[in-house]
Amino acid sequence: MERYGHGSGKVRRHSQRAGRRSGRLWLGALVACAMLSSCSQPRPRVIASKPTPINPATVGEIAGTIYFKGTPPRRQVIHMDEDPVCASEHRGRPVYAEDGKVNPNGTLPNVFVYLRAGAEKYVFAPPSRPVLLAQKGCMYVPHVLGIQVGQPLEIISEDPTMHNVHLIAKNNPEWNVSQGPGAPPIFKTFSRPEVMMSAECNQHPWMRCYIGAVANPFYAVTGSSGQYVLRGVPAGTYTVEAWTATFGSEEKSVTVRPKKTTQANFTFKPM
Repeated sequence: MERYGHGSGKVRRHSQRAGRRSGRLWLGALVACAMLSSCSQPRPRVIASKPTPINPATVGEIAGTIYFKGTPPRRQVIHMDEDPVCASEHRGRPVYAEDGKVNPNGTLPNVFVYLRAGAEKYVFAPPSRPVLLAQKGCMYVPHVLGIQVGQPLEIISEDPTMHNVHLIAKNNPEWNVSQGPGAPPIFKTFSRPEVMMSAECNQHPWMRCYIGAVANPFYAVTGSSGQYVLRGVPAGTYTVEAWTATFGSEEKSVTVRPKKTTQANFTFKPM
C-alpha cells in the first residue's frame, strides 16, 4: 500500500509537471500562431490618390509681368579668390550676386510665381522628368527653380572642384550631400510643398539658390523679360503669389475663365 501510495504521489507530481509543460507549450503555440498570423497579414499599402480629371475645354491661363519701381539696389560683387579654380572659371570678369538683380527694361528676374491657394481640390501626378540644378562656374544654375512634390531633382556639377549641396528647409527633411569633379548626378525629391527652400554650398559661401516645391504644375520663374505664364489652369478663383528673395512677396486674387488669359501684374519696390 505504501508502494502504491508512494507511486501514486509520483504519478500525481508527474501529471502536474506534464500539465505545466503542456500549458507552456500551448501558450507558446498560441503566441507563435499569433505572430505567424500577424506576419502573414499583408502590410497596408499607401495608395496614392488618382489625378483629378480636368476637361481641357474648361481651362485658361494666368499671365503677367513683374515690374520694379524705384532705384535698383547695388548688387554684391562675388570674390572667388579663396578657390583658384572658381576664380579661373570667370577669367577675371566680375561676378555679381543674383539677388537684387533688375532687368534693363525695369522688370524682375528670378521671381517665383505660383498658385498659393485655390487648387487644393485637385490632385496632380508628379512628372517623371527631373528638374535640373547645375553647379557651373561655382554658381547654382538656375538661381531660382520650381519643382512639383514627388518630382525628381537632378543635381550635377560641371566644375573641376569639390562642391556640396546643403538644403535648408522647414517642411521637408534637411540634407547635405557632397559632389566632386566628375561625380555622377544626385537625385532628390520633396515630399511636402514648401516655398521657399534654399540650397547652399559650404565649400563656397557665396553659392545659394532657391527651390519652390508645390503640389500642382502651376508655377513659373521669370527671366530677362520679367514675364510669366501659368497655363492649363482650371476655371476658378485662386490666390497667386509672386516671391522674391530681395523685395518680399505679393499676392493677388485671380479668377480664371475657360479659354481666357487673365492678367495679373505685380510691382515691387526697394525694401
